[in-house]
Amino acid sequence: MDFFPIFMRLEGRPCLVVGGGPIAYRKVSLLRKAHARVTVVSPALCGELQALKGQDAIEHLARGFEDDDVVDRVLVIAATDDQQVNRRVSELCMQRSIPVNVVDQPELCGFITPSMVDRSPLQVAISTGGSSPVLARLFRSRIESFIPAAYGRLAALVEGYRLRVKERIADGELRRRFWERLLEGPVTELFLSGREDAAREALDRAVETGLDQRDSGGEVFLVGAGPGDPDLLTFRALRLMQLADVVVHDNLVSPAILELVRRDAEMIYAGKKRNQHTLPQEDINRLLVRLAKEGKRVLRLKGGDPFIFGRGGEEIDTLMQEGIPFQVVPGITAAAGCAAFAGIPLTHRDYAQALVFATGHLRDGTIDLNWNMLAQPRQTVVFYMGLLGLPVICREMIDHGMPSNTPAALVEQGTTQNQRVMVGTLETLPEIVKDHDVQPPTLIIVGEVVTLHERLQWFKPGTDHTAESLFSTHGQVHHHRVGTGGKP
Repeated sequence: MDFFPIFMRLEGRPCLVVGGGPIAYRKVSLLRKAHARVTVVSPALCGELQALKGQDAIEHLARGFEDDDVVDRVLVIAATDDQQVNRRVSELCMQRSIPVNVVDQPELCGFITPSMVDRSPLQVAISTGGSSPVLARLFRSRIESFIPAAYGRLAALVEGYRLRVKERIADGELRRRFWERLLEGPVTELFLSGREDAAREALDRAVETGLDQRDSGGEVFLVGAGPGDPDLLTFRALRLMQLADVVVHDNLVSPAILELVRRDAEMIYAGKKRNQHTLPQEDINRLLVRLAKEGKRVLRLKGGDPFIFGRGGEEIDTLMQEGIPFQVVPGITAAAGCAAFAGIPLTHRDYAQALVFATGHLRDGTIDLNWNMLAQPRQTVVFYMGLLGLPVICREMIDHGMPSNTPAALVEQGTTQNQRVMVGTLETLPEIVKDHDVQPPTLIIVGEVVTLHERLQWFKPGTDHTAESLFSTHGQVHHHRVGTGGKP
């Protein structure tokens, strides 16, 4: 470890910044956020620093750096474009054991400023020891996604209870366990979900009852896992996936997403695979109730969005009847995700002014849908769970007035590195499925917008999502042109 991580209290204390340009301004801004008393020494100031001087927010020494400028400073930053000045500042501070930072010159630094996630009073600092500030910023952006802004307000709330808890629980170890249980439990969840008054009430009750009284009530998180790519999960979904004690998941949730769930959580596979339902829906509803009544935080993880052909409404109806607390976290539905990654816009002013989602699930060998409504011009129809019933779907659409050469596409395992896009027509699509062993999950898109796929395809499985894919064809996709009988 080349640098010792430390947080310094600078409120009201004298700090020096040598330099008057934009970089110096950024350093001054950080020091002012810590309420330091900042002096800037520089013959001239940039506009931002000049404005701070006009507000009496900084002291300005309008000249070059002098050796005595470092005297009585608790922290010094050199941010000039003069290497000799920067080196002299560093030498003087090192001699006097004053913490010094020379911007972009770690070899002259006594300390470095990390990349920070600021949720004051909660702060996270990330450093690579000066070797790669860009990498530190990339890590910061990832950590940012896991720390909602409300955590700062939560930390401030908890700060106000520290003395009361210390008086209530004298033993330091027991006090630590109390805070761990509290901050991993319902108080935090109430606060982060916007129910701040309820969180304060729960915190008051917890302080009064101390460590012995545990909250026995469970909760269910109904979370949409999106179409498959873990990067498409919402921030709230990721947070709840780390809180869950037990996970009830469907077949459509990708292994890469399951890897993001809390490691010690119990995993329960609920099935929902074609013709192979491990648990009937009624049993899933009862399972969620039972687990929650056991005091567990239950993650009901569903592919796509739980309220779009996910039967989420049935599950929360049961939870409401049983008085079980729950949250619903929407996910990117398969139609939006798969179409976007296939380069097929679901609406387009030249091709489709309406969009319809339909289920293609067979029941007793048929599909009972309003075919007259679906077989309309200038609209896009997306069929979920329609692979087995594809011949029926294509036949009914044609029989109800849709031209047999209407463009249609299959998107298999959309948004993942195994994505395949197959394009044909209502007439040729069933044969394409036979020829290429298409497997679920597969989405069916019908409408003139499908013709845009060849021009707009951008995602190339097996490569980074970069601009180069805009100029490439799908290496592992069998691409079928409309009107060619489904042959490549």
